[in-house]
Amino acid sequence: MSAAIRVVPSRAARAVNLLKTVQYTHPPSCPCHSNPGYHQNQTRSTVSRYNDRTSRRNYATPQDTSQLKEYAFEMAASSIRFGPGVTQEVGMDIANLNPTGTVAVITDSTVEKLDAMRQVRESLDREGIKYKIFNKVKVEPKDYSIKEAIDWARTTGDYSVYLAVGGGSVIDTAKLMNLYSVYKDADFMDFVNAPLGKGRPVDRKLYPLIAVPTTAGTGSETTGTAIFDLVAKKSKTGIAHRNLKPYLGICDPLNTRTMPSAVKASSGLDVLCHALESYTAIPFNERTPRPTNPILRPAYQGANPISDIFSLNALRQTAKYLPRSVKDPEDTEAQTEMLLAATLAGVGFGNAGVHLCHGMSYPISSQNIASYKHAGYDVPHPIIPHGVSVAVTAPAVFKFTAASNPDRHLAAAEAFGVDISNVKRESAGEVLAEAIAKFLADLGDQPAGLKALGFGREHVEQLVEGTIPQARVLMLAPGLAKELQAEREQLGRLFEDALEH
Repeated sequence: MSAAIRVVPSRAARAVNLLKTVQYTHPPSCPCHSNPGYHQNQTRSTVSRYNDRTSRRNYATPQDTSQLKEYAFEMAASSIRFGPGVTQEVGMDIANLNPTGTVAVITDSTVEKLDAMRQVRESLDREGIKYKIFNKVKVEPKDYSIKEAIDWARTTGDYSVYLAVGGGSVIDTAKLMNLYSVYKDADFMDFVNAPLGKGRPVDRKLYPLIAVPTTAGTGSETTGTAIFDLVAKKSKTGIAHRNLKPYLGICDPLNTRTMPSAVKASSGLDVLCHALESYTAIPFNERTPRPTNPILRPAYQGANPISDIFSLNALRQTAKYLPRSVKDPEDTEAQTEMLLAATLAGVGFGNAGVHLCHGMSYPISSQNIASYKHAGYDVPHPIIPHGVSVAVTAPAVFKFTAASNPDRHLAAAEAFGVDISNVKRESAGEVLAEAIAKFLADLGDQPAGLKALGFGREHVEQLVEGTIPQARVLMLAPGLAKELQAEREQLGRLFEDALEH
């Protein structure tokens, strides 16, 4: 038998062993440093749960860089000021920016008559701010209405600050007016999301934009995303980049008091789906390709430990307060909490992204086969409100996505008040779908599927074709095939399942 060989530890190894001995026998009082395993144990439920799913790179094997998965996530959101009556501070905010030109105030013809705009005018006048008002923003804007607004911004003054007062349509329009007034020679399609547009990154600093939301829904005051109808393609698309996000969002619960009940419901359903979709999106480190330059990292990155916090809290808030907000316009607590939920969800989805409900909603609202006009909307044309179009497919969508992460879908069901203690993981999709369908029915005046909006099986193919170009959000959908024909088939089945719920 050969003799055992004793290896003498190196000086460095002896030093490490001595430090470990001292740390375990004489721990410091700080809880973070009293146990060498503290940090590892504390982070297992956050960053590590994502990192465990990322393959280690084999440096000896050449790799196709287009297939490298993401390894980092980035958080960006506007500064937010929240409180009743805070609109009156906006004049001071703009004065503090020392504007060199005129302030462009962007709104629509309805909001212009409301108290929010009265407060804004008074605040600007107190500070002696020079401003011009553009009040021709369209609800659910079209590309041609956006272009009209851009033309106004480019030709009517030297604007150094933009101030948006209104719902998501107003704030999104203001973002694009700001963008194209900086890129004066750019073609409209240059920045539109690929594959419909060129997807050019925003590599210049834009003018400060202050957003004053008057609805509790889009969260646009926090995000770098702007959405509109591309009429020729019969589909919604948008422009997304962190540099589009407002400099400041002024969230004043007093400004949402004037929302009609139907608008509160639709806006709140947008919050609901922002939260659900961002919380259930693919993990950030499953997204490909890894950007070759940080400026190319998309705003919609996939679920990540920070966005999870905002999204799940927004979901719980919405499930609790939206029904109260819709049913009782005098319930100031519910109105306030819904505005906060919209902002929280905006931070969540603005960094994680949305997926199937939004991707499928764009052709639903833009095609509007039966010229449906949602009750409670005072507009002179047919309209499927954005929140209605995203929520109508939600039961079918989350029944489909649940297999990707049953635990998250069960956590979402629990937010609706479902007792999940005895629910099997394989039943997560069905349980969440039932919870969402019941929530919509109890909310009232919501279509119980696409049939109620005038769609039938004969329209499924064109709905699928209108969804396929939404690559920016479909890439974040868990369980969706990468091969085009398989993706079409899955989307077709989803639309069929969404005809009734």
